[in-house]
Amino acid sequence: MDMTLEVPAKQPRISPDFTRFMNWALVWIILANIPFMAMWMVGAPPRAIPIALAGLVGLIVKRMPRTVQWLAFAGVMIYSLLSFVSGLFSLTLDSLLYSLQFFSEIKPGNSIEYIAAAFVVVGILIGSWFLLKRDTNFAKPLHILLGGALIFGLVGADAAVGEGMRGHYFRPAPVGAKFESAVSKSGFAARADGQRHLVLIIVESLGVPKNNKAMSDKLFAQYKSSAVTARYDVSQGTSLYYNSTTSGEMRELCGRWGDYYELLNTDDPKTLDCLPAQLAKKGYATQAMHSFKGPFFKREDWYPKIGFQEREFAMDLEKRGAEWCGGVFAGACDRQVPKMLSENLKRAKQPTFQYWLTLNTHLPVPTQQNLHSENCEKVSVELARDYPMICRQFAIFDDIDKALIKEITASDFPEADILLVGDHMPPFFDRHHRSQFDPERVPWLYLKAKGSQPKG
Repeated sequence: MDMTLEVPAKQPRISPDFTRFMNWALVWIILANIPFMAMWMVGAPPRAIPIALAGLVGLIVKRMPRTVQWLAFAGVMIYSLLSFVSGLFSLTLDSLLYSLQFFSEIKPGNSIEYIAAAFVVVGILIGSWFLLKRDTNFAKPLHILLGGALIFGLVGADAAVGEGMRGHYFRPAPVGAKFESAVSKSGFAARADGQRHLVLIIVESLGVPKNNKAMSDKLFAQYKSSAVTARYDVSQGTSLYYNSTTSGEMRELCGRWGDYYELLNTDDPKTLDCLPAQLAKKGYATQAMHSFKGPFFKREDWYPKIGFQEREFAMDLEKRGAEWCGGVFAGACDRQVPKMLSENLKRAKQPTFQYWLTLNTHLPVPTQQNLHSENCEKVSVELARDYPMICRQFAIFDDIDKALIKEITASDFPEADILLVGDHMPPFFDRHHRSQFDPERVPWLYLKAKGSQPKG
């Protein structure tokens, strides 16, 4: 009988350097990107630079003390978050950084999305501190090459996942971009002959529907009523947009691509020759209304510079009777502003340019909080079923439209041309909702008062 004992084959041993490499990849490839990778299923801005930066920084600091590595990781996460937000809201990174000074003016705690994001980020930072206890200082050239392959592989995967959403994020105006605006395309400014008031309304997050009949049927639908068409010639169209709300204000009020901070430290007449100033020179009173706080984005500073003689912000509107409406940007309820706009024009002693920037449809739109958005199926059963966040927006648009139409069709409403235009497409974070909008254009509606014609 053969009593030879069979010696088991030796199992391949994982090298210490490969273990260190895996420790490094866990932190700088997986943990640094996993919350953003989780967004691939619903949609997110492209992240080639943040992914590459995380990997490169990880390679640089892998031999440094744990505290240095953790601080570097925290810095990478902060940059990744800022880059993500800037892409989501079509801001340049420098614009977003400049805007951080106004963070105390908003209430992210009113959004479950922002609360959840904060918990995830804090959890990742805590987890990285403990994971960085492990040795990440691998040295073999093969493993370094493998690290580079992981970085560029993840960049490629991110690009492939977001292929169908190119153009929906990061929309700064390119050098030499041909300018257009609703003010110029509609002929609104050409009616400034002193015979009528002029009303410009920029509607927060009003986008152009893309292959969505339910949205197309609802957009501006109430302005097709006989009460409106009996008094106004109604026309509509679309206009190119870049960046965020303040860039939309520059587009329509100042007739150029840009942003407000270029107005703050200048007295150059050419820079400040905006529509309100032009109309003031023609004898128009110029008034601005906004349902949020005046210090936000320093509107209380640059509105006067571009020619607004009078300004009313949230506190002023609430004193006049507007209710409080919640959300991340909590302020006066937009649905009550048309009555005040009408009162301004009725008591005017001279032709008036009345400007209004709305607020309540700023994303994310919550339910409750006096926004009348919780029962949006009354506006559209189809949108409530398939696109609930869009539905909540349209419920607020519906309130604004009803309130405005009630005022502008009243027998004692003075003769006025009225132009409504979106500032930018609604920056929904998920592909399902975001893809329902044209990523490049915003809609406008022009109500041209019938009767007297402009003087030649």
